Amino acid sequence: MNVLGINGSPRIGGNTDVLLDKALEGARSSGAQTEKIVLNQLRFSPCQECQEIRDDGTCIIEDELQPLYRKIDEADIIILASPIFFGSLSAQAKMMIDRFQCAWRAKYILKKDIFQRQRKGGFISVEATTRKDFFANAKSIVKNFFLTINASYQEELFCSGIDEKGSILKSPDILNKAFELGKRIAVI
Repeated sequence: MNVLGINGSPRIGGNTDVLLDKALEGARSSGAQTEKIVLNQLRFSPCQECQEIRDDGTCIIEDELQPLYRKIDEADIIILASPIFFGSLSAQAKMMIDRFQCAWRAKYILKKDIFQRQRKGGFISVEATTRKDFFANAKSIVKNFFLTINASYQEELFCSGIDEKGSILKSPDILNKAFELGKRIAVI
């Protein structure tokens, strides 16, 4: 079982990052191999809505996001983690998702599914307020992304009222929930 964790937070060691690490630790405890990508450490452009596009579902922009397409295709499980910014995903997470417009076009317009095999998906999100509609907004975007890459949305962990960097470390119950999410999702 190959689990790919994608961190959409700009804060290394922040609450989102810590929870993703816990989920990946849980997945490893179930025997999975894990890898974590930190989007903020990649140099990549947002979707340019290119006029000249490929019909194979791949993006023509050559940057550090290209290897991520292959890693997602090879993964059995994707866990996306993002803080809530302005009522939705972080810019890093949304920018990455937007770059899958080429795969969406291939799948839904050209009827070519480049992510042919099924995989599982999980979503972890943290926000400072207690607005449930913010999680709902982010979740709808993640679910569309997961549909495009053939990932069934199976797990989620939403943590509200968490703001200060590292404050999640004072909540062992939430850390355990992230661990258990990773453990559950890695089971065949």
